[in-house]
Amino acid sequence: MLRTDFHFELPKELIAQRPTEERSASRLLTLDRISGAYRDLNFRDFPPLINSRDLLIFNDTRVIPARAFGVKDSGGRVELLLERALAGNTALAHVRASKGLKDGAVVRLAAGASARMLAREDELFVLEFSCNVLEFFQTHGEIPLPPYIDRAGEEADRERYQTVYARAPGAIAAPTAGLHFDESIFAALRARRVSHAFVTLHVGAGTFAPVRSQDIAQHRMHAEYLEVSESTCAAINAVSAAGGRVIAVGTTVARSLETAAAAPTARAAGANRIAPYRGTTDIFIKPGYKFRAVDALVTNFHLPESTLLMLCCAFAGRDALLGAYAHAVKERYRFFSYGDAMFLT
Repeated sequence: MLRTDFHFELPKELIAQRPTEERSASRLLTLDRISGAYRDLNFRDFPPLINSRDLLIFNDTRVIPARAFGVKDSGGRVELLLERALAGNTALAHVRASKGLKDGAVVRLAAGASARMLAREDELFVLEFSCNVLEFFQTHGEIPLPPYIDRAGEEADRERYQTVYARAPGAIAAPTAGLHFDESIFAALRARRVSHAFVTLHVGAGTFAPVRSQDIAQHRMHAEYLEVSESTCAAINAVSAAGGRVIAVGTTVARSLETAAAAPTARAAGANRIAPYRGTTDIFIKPGYKFRAVDALVTNFHLPESTLLMLCCAFAGRDALLGAYAHAVKERYRFFSYGDAMFLT
């Protein structure tokens, strides 16, 4: 398939620049894959769509303030965007500087800290910090809002560009489908005796990387760190065996579960089984993919020609999904990270 097969026209004013006043005050468009029917709802209508046989899976990664600034010894300004902390005080990062960084170059950072360039890994830089990487960014970094939000980050974004259940620091972008869930939604789900479990996928900058090749089969995803625990696998396998639905809250959860379901340990366990997984994933889910673990998907509206849109097309069908997107544009839904939600069944 071609990248342009996933294009749609989006008026700029529909790109949400700020979140709704309350998390659960967003809208919800439901799309049934079989019938192609969709309904216009509010996100507070979501709990009645779920029952006690279902299992919701959330991504509990926590966004860190991953953007920091420094200077080279020459005086040139440098912008660092943390991609992933590695062993010790080393990290993978995106670097913006007027003349790049040479091997061994040192970037002077806030509070006397520094980062030395060790190597390149494609477009990423391996940097050795003089201090603990995550602690430095937590103290001195800025929240890196997505590039389509046309404003500077604000103090309020530190709380709102974060799910209420975020636990494990390491992401540079929020798993945005989860931003709609607040205590009122969780209370309604508890009243319906709906269970939930967690995975951890630390979202990297690759989530915003454009597909540059016209043939989408040529696109390669950035690797992201992932953990699917034994307890989450046990809950998923039990629900699947009982005929309930495994509902992924977000494309990061879908990629996590499908990675774990495709791993050799899961395949050895037999059909419709998922096994614990810890490591990186670069899975690219596009039309033609057969889902092994996910029965329904909560997701936001995604960028034209993006890998996230392609994943949703793989799940719901390209024509049905793009038809629903056209409806969402007509009905003035809000798009992207701070925008409204979809429920694909």
